Amino acid sequence: MSGIILPKATRCSMTDTLQAANPDEHLSDDETKRVLDLARQVLHIEADAVRMQADWLDNAFAKAVNLLMRTHGRVVVSGIGKSGHIARKIAATLSSTGTPAFFMHPAEATHGDLGMMTRQDVMFALSHSGESHELLTIVPLLKRHGSPLIALTGNPNSTLAHEADVHLHVRVEKEACPLGLAPTASTTAALALGDAMALALLDLRGFDAEDFARTHPGGSLGRRLLIRVSDIMRTGSALPQVLNSAPLKDALVEMSRKGLGLTAITRADGVLEGIYTDGDLRRTLDREEDIRVMTIGEVMICSPKTIRSHELAAAAVALMEDKRINALLVTDNQNHLIGALNMHDLMRAGVV
Repeated sequence: MSGIILPKATRCSMTDTLQAANPDEHLSDDETKRVLDLARQVLHIEADAVRMQADWLDNAFAKAVNLLMRTHGRVVVSGIGKSGHIARKIAATLSSTGTPAFFMHPAEATHGDLGMMTRQDVMFALSHSGESHELLTIVPLLKRHGSPLIALTGNPNSTLAHEADVHLHVRVEKEACPLGLAPTASTTAALALGDAMALALLDLRGFDAEDFARTHPGGSLGRRLLIRVSDIMRTGSALPQVLNSAPLKDALVEMSRKGLGLTAITRADGVLEGIYTDGDLRRTLDREEDIRVMTIGEVMICSPKTIRSHELAAAAVALMEDKRINALLVTDNQNHLIGALNMHDLMRAGVV
């Protein structure tokens, strides 16, 4: 396949490429233009290659998705060279979106790794030429084993395409490589087709955000989708609260002792009545009244913003940001006070 045709550049020897880079050297204006022109052409060619896969998509894609959807085992994705790198990414994407999958190196498969496959698994093999020796070596073993084979190639007349139960044809008019040699547009298109397959399966399985979070518990997304208010809220003796009849000075002592920057005010039966914060104290002092004789009920803020314990911690973040507040009280369905949290608690939990 032909690639990008560019004017000849100054040829560098291997010795030149091994020399240490000089950070003070810069590309000439001509070199900068050449680099940018090439980069733009590469991006256009690869974008066109992906776009054309959508135009050429046919029922073979639906058959492949159906086969993967109906399997009771795992998807074993395999490929050699650059196709192997793409196969690894496709296996990872499938696994993280609800379709159990793993990568198997075709060379290692013939030396024992094929034993990882069961009769319930499906082999998904990638080879642009469709003639990769390492893959063709294991095809008869797959047939004998009874495992279905999906092949993704750039050649519908290849051996691998003919041996496959379902063949997906990745058509690429040209590679983005100026020499027309390095797999570029073809690997990008194959990766995009693999993503399309994984997400089609995600949709069919009804795989949702919480399912995704369960496969990514160590990431920030997992924390945002799995951690609930009940997991991080302060309760029991760590919860600042006073009765509505308490002197203001007792409420200030409670705020200082618990270190949350606020105290909740409740009735004797535990029903929440109000909240009092550090900011409210500053406003109280501006009134120039004798705080020694005040009760907390006289200066509290009624009907404070609250959240339920079963809500996601991310919802607490959104509510605080929307209302421009730094803390929330947690209540049950009968408006009984059961907890409290502030932005620092959410930050410690990694939700923010």
